[in-house]
Amino acid sequence: MKQPPSSPPSSLPDASTTLLPPVISAAAGAVQAGDAALRAQLFDVCHMGLALRAVLGVQILLSLGIALQSADLEQWLWQLASASFVSMTAVLAWLVLVCAGKHLLARLGSAGQWLVLAGLGALCASLAWRLLNAAAGEAGTQFRSVAVALSGAAVASSLWLWLRSRQRWQRPAAAMAQLVELQSRIRPHFLFNTLNSAIVLVQLDPQRAEKVLEDLSELFRVALSENGAAVSLDEEIELARRYLEIEQIRFGDRLRVQWRLDPTAGAAQVPPLMLQPLVENAVRHGVEPNDEGGEIEVLTRRRGGQVEVRVSNTVGPGPSRPGHGLALDNVRERLLLMHDVAAQFELHAAPGRYVVKILLPLQS
Repeated sequence: MKQPPSSPPSSLPDASTTLLPPVISAAAGAVQAGDAALRAQLFDVCHMGLALRAVLGVQILLSLGIALQSADLEQWLWQLASASFVSMTAVLAWLVLVCAGKHLLARLGSAGQWLVLAGLGALCASLAWRLLNAAAGEAGTQFRSVAVALSGAAVASSLWLWLRSRQRWQRPAAAMAQLVELQSRIRPHFLFNTLNSAIVLVQLDPQRAEKVLEDLSELFRVALSENGAAVSLDEEIELARRYLEIEQIRFGDRLRVQWRLDPTAGAAQVPPLMLQPLVENAVRHGVEPNDEGGEIEVLTRRRGGQVEVRVSNTVGPGPSRPGHGLALDNVRERLLLMHDVAAQFELHAAPGRYVVKILLPLQS
């Protein structure tokens, strides 16, 4: 079979002038979609890492406040024990309620959110205080009850401000990630190679040429769509398949792909366009530079409440094309924004092989 040409004919227009403007326009739309997704995620406090930070932050402030009025270490430890029971119970109850009502809270304005969250904080603190008094067999004074309720409202307000600040930090990072992702998806050389492959296949295998164009159309649709906050791992696998099928036309037997997929892992939630940049990196650095090509392995498997995603490729003896690492940094950053400390991103460079390993929660 005749190899498709690897460079575009001179009569084709310059992709930098015909493709980049619509890409930037689509990127602007994607940034707006990203802002909407971040607003919806403002009260997504169900992550273990975020809840741990909230509890530790409140405990540290409480410890310092009690230390200011304690005469000695013994008094400080005694007062801290009872106060910690109230604070941890109240904070955890508040986090559970906010997590359960995150979609309703996202619909309220800033004033409404503050009133609801402050009220929940006062209620949780008061209930925890009453529970402590009941366990100790003591009756709390009215003044202390009011003080505890106001303290709960103040802590809840502080946590709300922290969540809003966290959202502001995420917005520019998510916007930049989407801009880089959108622009990197429409590389002119990939578009030209795919179109040239389709042109050759039109004469040799029209059905296969149609399939190539369908795959290319799907890649463009996903890259230029206003993606939501998350997609399933199954969707990402399908998109990566389409990309590799296109590249298979170009590289032929030089590109060898092995899929080892666990069907029980497909429901895991991942950022849009997470897997495709990883397999693209594997093609560019593991297959393209080597005359004999290379092998790419995509593995998914469920490990209890976690899902492992692993993309590995062989590395030839010769030097590969140097990369800037933006794609890997992009994926790592978006995983952190979506799953916090519940996700892990690891790179392993072994002799003759390069591995990208991702661990993420099955439910988020």
